[in-house]
Amino acid sequence: MPRSSRQPFSRRREKPGDEEQAAIEIQAWWRGTLVRRTLLHAALRACVIQRWWRQVLANRQEKKRRSAFTFSARQLWATVRLQSWVRMWLVRLRYCRLLHAARIIQAHWRWHNCRTSGFFQGRYELTANHLGLELDIFLGSQICRITDCIPFPIKN
Repeated sequence: MPRSSRQPFSRRREKPGDEEQAAIEIQAWWRGTLVRRTLLHAALRACVIQRWWRQVLANRQEKKRRSAFTFSARQLWATVRLQSWVRMWLVRLRYCRLLHAARIIQAHWRWHNCRTSGFFQGRYELTANHLGLELDIFLGSQICRITDCIPFPIKN
């Protein structure tokens, strides 16, 4: 055959024989098995990697959750502590006001009690030869003044 009638460098396909056809089918089956096995291994590896990555993400999420919980607990503790300080300050302020009011009431009562019950007031003068006493006794609206001079030495 002349070269011009054939296509350049092309092979002619001939029908394979039965043995050759069986070999081709076996090779195709084997290549398919290898491909399926490779895909199965790749899928298993991808599954392992995905499982690992999900675990990493879950650990990160758990760490964030714990951190947020710890922060929240600290804020709550600080809030409770601050509230207790404010309550303590308010109670102390009320106690001081009541104490001041009680002192005012006591002072007025004592002043009133002294005016109605009476009280003593006096002074003395001590010299070398005598003791001078001056006592004022207040009984309500009445005043009793006692003045005395006691000479030294005192003889019994």
